[in-house]
Amino acid sequence: MGAGSAGCIVARRLAERGDARVLLLEAGRRDNSRFLRIPGMISIVHTVPQVKKKFDWGYYTVPQKHALDRRIPTVRGKVLGGSSSINGLLFVRGHRDNYDEWAREGCAGWGYDDVLPAFKRLEDWEDGASALRGAGGPIAVTRQKGMTPASHAWIEALAETLGVPFNEDYNGASQEGATIFQQSARGGLRFSSAVGYLGAKPARHAGLTVETGVTVGRVVIEHGRAVGVEILEKGGPRVVRATREVILSAGVIGSPQILMLSGVGPAVHLREHGIAVNADLPVGQNLHDHLFVPMTFLAPTAIHRGTPFHFLGGMLAEATKGDTWFGRTVFEGAGFVRSRHANGKPDLQIHTLPWSYPTPNQDLPVRPVVDKRPAITVMPTLIYPKSRGELRLASADPAAPPLIDPSYLAEPDDARFLLDGMKLVREVMASKRLADVVTGELLPGPDFADDAALARELPNRIHSVYHPVGTCRMGAAGDDRAVVDPLLRVRGVDGLRVADASIMPSITGGNTNAPSLMIGERCAELMHR
Repeated sequence: MGAGSAGCIVARRLAERGDARVLLLEAGRRDNSRFLRIPGMISIVHTVPQVKKKFDWGYYTVPQKHALDRRIPTVRGKVLGGSSSINGLLFVRGHRDNYDEWAREGCAGWGYDDVLPAFKRLEDWEDGASALRGAGGPIAVTRQKGMTPASHAWIEALAETLGVPFNEDYNGASQEGATIFQQSARGGLRFSSAVGYLGAKPARHAGLTVETGVTVGRVVIEHGRAVGVEILEKGGPRVVRATREVILSAGVIGSPQILMLSGVGPAVHLREHGIAVNADLPVGQNLHDHLFVPMTFLAPTAIHRGTPFHFLGGMLAEATKGDTWFGRTVFEGAGFVRSRHANGKPDLQIHTLPWSYPTPNQDLPVRPVVDKRPAITVMPTLIYPKSRGELRLASADPAAPPLIDPSYLAEPDDARFLLDGMKLVREVMASKRLADVVTGELLPGPDFADDAALARELPNRIHSVYHPVGTCRMGAAGDDRAVVDPLLRVRGVDGLRVADASIMPSITGGNTNAPSLMIGERCAELMHR
């Protein structure tokens, strides 16, 4: 269930073995839209409400106590390919120690050397195959190219100011350094998991049937075993029975919600909603996410302007000539660096894009207004948050959105880290290398020059990077925090697995789509044993 980043992969890999019939169910629509296939369209998908509602679940957090009670958007793809169809296309495996840490915590088979073959199998890296990179896989991975002069200068300034190297491949031997983003795109086309693994006609693979517009209400569990799913239809619910297993890949929000509706979750919480308990497990706990703080600097050589005419020009150029900025990710330069708190690996990621950014945030469901002058936005990013939240049911109605509470900034260290990151960005932007590039700080701006003012303003400007994980945590036998075991089997329920970002014990050090793809590959591999 769920044709997202991992779900498409599990379905395709199981079907291509030829010994199983696979039914892939997706609540959203097909992904055959230019809004999804053309990389530059992503800005429209995320900023135009009439377009966004076609492909996004429309989730918001509950009021965030430590962020001025803001209800912060939690964008999740409701379409074939899931969030891989509407994300920023950034391809980041994370640090190798992230996976070794999973293994140290009892998740046998999930260390870096264990997951590396899955990463290599899924990608088609532009530099070709090596000991650490894969070629010929379903997901094209290329470097951003044709960057603006402002982004090139920023990469040089970051390296000079912090004394870090320029890193040709942060997904290779070392993550640390100033670098250029890699993207899951090639030839002006997005490579979502649906594009890569299902193709233009999803049902063409023998043994695989894909149904869209299908809402799953619950997993049907009989005598401790998952035997099928209940589909919600106008005429009433319909049960589709499984002959072998049910694999839940509905994402970090959908998977725990469906599990709890199926009687798998915290017993007290389920009984509050009149749901019979099949397995008392900590479903919905351990929710955590990456945060960034957008900082925008006026820079004439950033070139791009946030105007309809500029986007229309980019769209037409890509359609007629190709190989333009509109056929690539909007993000350009990147950094993986160590803060003063770092413990052996980079703990600060920096995103950049050559555009102005909405201020002070994007909470309102309206099209944001941005400054129309050329600018570069630099985003210090918290990639190892200490704060942990939870997801709960609002009711036993499957159509009711769940209560999403990531508890942003609940741990004071998270706020302190982001403030340090903002000061580091200001240091880089004030470097001699950028003296003729940056003409001034637009956001947050001179009104927030000192530490105290910046600390007061931070809760108003933090934003999710849309990387929530952890709500169906993986762990070893005897780990009371675990929902699934290292084979991704739900504890206490036979014939049921979860395969998506919800199983991560702890978040990876970078954008989470590539690890989610890896989880799909790994799940199919584990089921073959």
